Amino acid sequence: MGATKGPLDGVRVIELASIGPGPHAGMMLADLGADVVRVQRPGDRSGHGPMRAQLRGRRVVEADFKHPDDIEKVLGLVEKADVLIEGFRPGVAERLGLGPEQAQARNPRLVYGRMTGWGQEGPRAQQAGHDINYIGLTGALHGIGRKGERPVPPINLLGDYGGGSVFLVLGIVTALYERERSGQGQIIDAAMVDGVLTIAHSIWALNQGGYWSDERGSNLLDTGMAWYDTYQTSDGEYLAVGAFEPQFYAELLRVLELSSESLPHQMDPNGQEILRKIFTEKFRSRTQAEWAELFDGVDACVTPIRSFADATRDDHLRARGALIELDGILQPAPAPRFSRTVPPLPAPAPTEITPIGEVWAQPPGPGTATS
Repeated sequence: MGATKGPLDGVRVIELASIGPGPHAGMMLADLGADVVRVQRPGDRSGHGPMRAQLRGRRVVEADFKHPDDIEKVLGLVEKADVLIEGFRPGVAERLGLGPEQAQARNPRLVYGRMTGWGQEGPRAQQAGHDINYIGLTGALHGIGRKGERPVPPINLLGDYGGGSVFLVLGIVTALYERERSGQGQIIDAAMVDGVLTIAHSIWALNQGGYWSDERGSNLLDTGMAWYDTYQTSDGEYLAVGAFEPQFYAELLRVLELSSESLPHQMDPNGQEILRKIFTEKFRSRTQAEWAELFDGVDACVTPIRSFADATRDDHLRARGALIELDGILQPAPAPRFSRTVPPLPAPAPTEITPIGEVWAQPPGPGTATS
């Protein structure tokens, strides 16, 4: 049996309330065992409604950031914390009296994580933006979409979360690891534009080497190839087809009852529309469930495309326990998984405000900033 405490047990985190990647990062840290306290303004509504589920596993306190006494109370928490997360525009935390210099003056071991879209420096640093803007500037959004059509934003998964909260958490955990050697905290400038660029590194390399065209929908993995695309079934549902390697492509043709001798070569760019037309007709001949059964256990890289509702009933996700129910809301389970320091299931989002004076009132345990 694994342990009942997560790998970040003993790590104390202050999350200054924000939206998007900030609370998502706080959720991931709490999922991994950190003691996360969200500090929000009185009457803050950003954690209400459906997004309340993202506040699982932590306590919530209130502080009026315009009142010096409340700022002092927050700084009192900073003295006992390991990590602080803020998602304001550059300079706002400093004006509130909660900037990195002010915080680390009270706690030199503090890891101070700053989450923004554009970063702390640069000509756009003070400009408003959202996920679609950050991925648009980096080239990533330009490459997502079909040939001859406009770019399609991938919800807000790539900028806010892929390039945002995930990289913020990576920076925090890395800084905590380094602190074990130096004894000092540091400031993390987690910019979504930086994270998205890193995620897209392989595409940048292929593009710079002349192997990836700027014309969307004409490359190996952007629907430019018929064997890496989505197809509609007879019941109006869809399949994801990713038969890249020759052995997987051969299995795709076998299940579709097609002979490679009568088709254009898999990699022939001039034959892709012929292949796409043939695949389209084939996949429209059966329902999604029928195709799923035919491809089950076959290494052809063909799977059903599930809606969010259908994903809750997927056999593989259910077998792994990848979804959990908290407070009546079905949601993703903590990830990644650990063999020894297995975190317990997170507590549901808090329904009450914790008095700020009750937080960390006891002496710190192992692993905390003042230990």
